[in-house]
Amino acid sequence: HKAYWTFKHANFDMKIAGDHRKVQLNELRDQAYENSLIYKEKTKRLHDSKIKDHVFNIDDRVLLFNSRLKIFSGKLKSRWSGPFTISHVYPYGTVELSQPDGPNFKVNGHRLKHYFGDDVPKLVVPDL
Repeated sequence: HKAYWTFKHANFDMKIAGDHRKVQLNELRDQAYENSLIYKEKTKRLHDSKIKDHVFNIDDRVLLFNSRLKIFSGKLKSRWSGPFTISHVYPYGTVELSQPDGPNFKVNGHRLKHYFGDDVPKLVVPDL
């Protein structure tokens, strides 16, 4: 009799139990949504703290990232070419580079980094 009594009172009304379960699921969904917003905010804050803001000015010396080396990678090849001199800075991150023995060309500022060294002399290989 006691088992039947407990069963009867636990599942007394299926509609009330179903509504209670729906409320619990909605609360759980709202809590998961809030947690995802908190996670997004934390990851954005971490990402933004790692980004370095590069400010390029005219006549700065820069190195250009060579994206073609990803296709033909070599362990000892440098991924950076240059140094180049900035001849013009456009809005939205576009930079025009000049080279002493060639035409000027435009690149995205994300592919550049400042060059602080001296000029590297060209290595001349004699024909044998």
